[in-house]
Amino acid sequence: MSSVSKILLPGLGKQLDFLRKNASIQAKHALVIGSGSEKIAKDLAKQYSCDVDLIVEDYESLMSSNLILGDESNVKASLMNFEITDFDAGSFDLIYAQASVSLTNRNKIIKEIKRILKPGGFFCVGEIVSLKKEVPKFITDIFDSSNLLPLFIDDLQKYYEERKLSIVEKQNFSDTLGDYYSQTVSLLKGTKENLSDREKSYYKKLLNKVSHESNVYLKLGGDKYIGFVSMLLQKGES
Repeated sequence: MSSVSKILLPGLGKQLDFLRKNASIQAKHALVIGSGSEKIAKDLAKQYSCDVDLIVEDYESLMSSNLILGDESNVKASLMNFEITDFDAGSFDLIYAQASVSLTNRNKIIKEIKRILKPGGFFCVGEIVSLKKEVPKFITDIFDSSNLLPLFIDDLQKYYEERKLSIVEKQNFSDTLGDYYSQTVSLLKGTKENLSDREKSYYKKLLNKVSHESNVYLKLGGDKYIGFVSMLLQKGES
């Protein structure tokens, strides 16, 4: 099984395939944003023979990332606030974010991404989106519980164009969400029995949350309102 097929995020391995298909990049330094993205970081480091930084926002995610990365010499995981990173301006040829920036503080995160992306550099982003302008309360409750503020799908391109990022390509991967929720619930249930009491407490909360989201998406009509779109963007040279 390829590393791409093992990616357990909204969009699964489709976004990484999308990047490969639509961009010919000579990357010396890449950044991956978000927990659960370790396999993506390793894949990019191998594909481009470059150094990759991976940033996460909480300590438990950092510990998990370091465990998964092991002795991977070209990938470094760090704990950072996504909207205020430690990187210099123009540090990266490629920035990759899969389901990690569709947050209530998105505007500040995207501003920071633009700052640390080199002129001419690429930003590959996957966004949780709303498929309808008006969504019922049970859907907004799902968004609120995860600190999400999804854009309406038809407004996504305009949002990035207003921030002076050119659209190279985009693709709707909403059809991956059913598999994502099913696989996540199965994985958490399967691994829970091998955890310590402290880990079980943490994963019980996560399992309950994901189980609820999965039930809403798969059985209560959430698929009519929740989608996922990937875009390849490029920063101007000036």
